[in-house]
Amino acid sequence: MAFSSVQFIFVFLPLALAVYYILPKQLRNAVLCAFSLLFFAWAGLRGAAILVGLAALNWAGALVLERIPRKKLLLALLVLADLGVLGLFKYAGFVAQSVDALFPGLLPILSPALPLGISFYVFTAIGYCVDVAAGRVVPARSPLRFFVFLAFFGHGPSGPIVRYGQQLPQLDSRGEARRVTADRFCYGIKRFIFGLSKKALIADQLALIYQRVVSVPAETLPAPILVLGYVAYMLQLYFDFSGYSDMAIGIGCFFGLELPENFNYPYLSQSVGEYWRRWHISLSSWFRDYLYIPLGGSRCSLARTCRNLVIVFVLTGLWHGAAWQYVVFGLLHGLLLCLERLGLRSLLEKLPALLRHLYTVAVLWLTLIIFGAPGLQQGLAAIGGIFHWQSGEPGYTLAAFADLKLLLILLGAVLLCGPVQALFPRLKEALYTKKSPGFVMMAGLMVLLFLDLMRVTAGTYSAFIYFQF
Repeated sequence: MAFSSVQFIFVFLPLALAVYYILPKQLRNAVLCAFSLLFFAWAGLRGAAILVGLAALNWAGALVLERIPRKKLLLALLVLADLGVLGLFKYAGFVAQSVDALFPGLLPILSPALPLGISFYVFTAIGYCVDVAAGRVVPARSPLRFFVFLAFFGHGPSGPIVRYGQQLPQLDSRGEARRVTADRFCYGIKRFIFGLSKKALIADQLALIYQRVVSVPAETLPAPILVLGYVAYMLQLYFDFSGYSDMAIGIGCFFGLELPENFNYPYLSQSVGEYWRRWHISLSSWFRDYLYIPLGGSRCSLARTCRNLVIVFVLTGLWHGAAWQYVVFGLLHGLLLCLERLGLRSLLEKLPALLRHLYTVAVLWLTLIIFGAPGLQQGLAAIGGIFHWQSGEPGYTLAAFADLKLLLILLGAVLLCGPVQALFPRLKEALYTKKSPGFVMMAGLMVLLFLDLMRVTAGTYSAFIYFQF
């Protein structure tokens, strides 16, 4: 049940809001738990059962962690249990596929369906247990509060990955931090509509170009068509995931839960390092705090720092999916960050800002070809075709992959992914201000909502890309 689906917009969300606000405040966490569980059960009862089991394990485990003097062994067991469940459902099939020639019977057995949101709530649970063991937070006494923190349907499916210390003041349903004012609710509506517009009006339309391109073998396509398809994918990925994050933040506002920002116009970056400070911020900061810094971070020798970067980004790539293309994607980003540490960053700082930006966008786009292709071989074939500027087989024309409307949407996406907001700071301020919208903004939101609902009710929406991760 995607946020952009008819079922969610017209049934699930209104019903959740009605029950939440009708019942007394002391029951509101129970309401969020019930609707969050229903949301996950909608995607699969087995996935919902796994979520409940991991929630119970980490809630009880953290309470024990607080009381025992030697915490490392129990913490290690909790982390291994979380990663073991994630590995079983997400990576066992990948391992079986890699050794399929030796053990041909393993693949059907070790390829279960991936439970919704498991990559996100497992990392949330691990961060919580580590923080409890380190004494940074006191564990939740109430299982309902913990479940709201871990699996609230607003962020549970695809993040952002939340921290217990940040969420704690809002987990008390009767507390002042949970109070929903008119400004807060209106801000939630604005972010929800902006996110829905990114998804329905831009990302889903760009997906039409991308899907048509990748449905044809890369070796047979002209280079300009390959460029078109993967530029569309790069923009689709941003508008799809940032649109989801906007909607998640908006939903959080409806229920008094403030979720962290997950994007800050990453395609305006002037280095790969800056890109990762702007893209999927909650994941990047999770790997920084719970893996990179414990490995030594940048406080050690340059060689060890580069080793740490490669380890972190290979695992970041693998987090996105159980396939070699994601491993290669992460490795490339780790190596690029190492190059920036080894002197490339100093060279870039001497260049004009426009050239730094063009360098960053170009290398990101090339790595995203690997990331977004149907497989590693197809991604390498696409890159090879672009670098050789292949002519492809006759008959493949631009009109077969994108009409004028889609090309205009692509152009609009290029402008709206950051350049317009950078040129007009007041527009960016208006998009993120938490005051109730004025007449002009309200009129614009109504128009966007009307267009969004036309798309949604026409059945042209698709699942969010990051639901598969």
